[in-house]
Amino acid sequence: MRALNRFHLNGLRALEAAGRLGNLRAAAEELGVTIGAVSQQILKAEEQFGRPLFARHPKGLRPTAFGQEVLRYLSTGFAEIAAGLALAERRREGVLTVSVAPVFASKWLVWRLQRFREQHPDLRIRIDADVSLVDPGSSDVDVCIRVGRGGWPSVKAEKLLDQLVFPVCSPALAERLRHPGDLSLVPIIREPTPMFGWDAWLGPNGLDESILGDGPVFSDASLCLDAAVAGQGVFLGWETLACDAIAMGRLAAPFPDRYDTGISYWFVTARSAPATRAVSAFREWLTSELAMGRRDPST
Repeated sequence: MRALNRFHLNGLRALEAAGRLGNLRAAAEELGVTIGAVSQQILKAEEQFGRPLFARHPKGLRPTAFGQEVLRYLSTGFAEIAAGLALAERRREGVLTVSVAPVFASKWLVWRLQRFREQHPDLRIRIDADVSLVDPGSSDVDVCIRVGRGGWPSVKAEKLLDQLVFPVCSPALAERLRHPGDLSLVPIIREPTPMFGWDAWLGPNGLDESILGDGPVFSDASLCLDAAVAGQGVFLGWETLACDAIAMGRLAAPFPDRYDTGISYWFVTARSAPATRAVSAFREWLTSELAMGRRDPST
């Protein structure tokens, strides 16, 4: 393989095309360059080989005996490369790798993916559940679903949904909550490092976090939600996290008001990469599913 470093790829491509097609004009048209450029590439390659690969005739090029031997390997090699690239393109079109936070994946996305598969049976989704901010331009990830305020450099970010928050708890505990101030009477479930605080919901109700008491602390939002389902307290949840548990009657939203945190869901792709059929299909489906959940009065 190291010997390849001595030869220019463009020259080898020019040799292979000219040998296969038999003349400079056809080779130039296939490679998308001028006839002069193909001729110069062939001459440089022949200089590197140290002997001519073609005999020039008025009707075109005829490979020498040495040229025939070299061109046979070049044609086989470029055919293998073309086959590999075609396979990569088919996989790129048919398999979509999505990077998403584990809580969004487990509480919302995986429960709906079957509908995407039914609509697009020829496409496969691979979920990469990770909290890290993956750059789709320098990884095998095609799409990221990020939660934040946007403004990330070097990526294309399209807003999907503004995040609205509201208290959630077990139906039994909800019966004790008639007014926002009643939150001072019940345990409050918390995350150690939340993206937003209770003031996002209490503030519009003329209250602040000082009214809240203690309660259990869990390392992530998914565990906090499970604790709320178990009746351990009230958690400040959001739609995609809590909607299914509410629809199933496992959770209740004791107050109707929902408030914007300034945080949104974003559909993130590489800035320079063209949108494939799989990416476009997933974006349309995801947008529709999120809108459907917001319209559903049970959520």
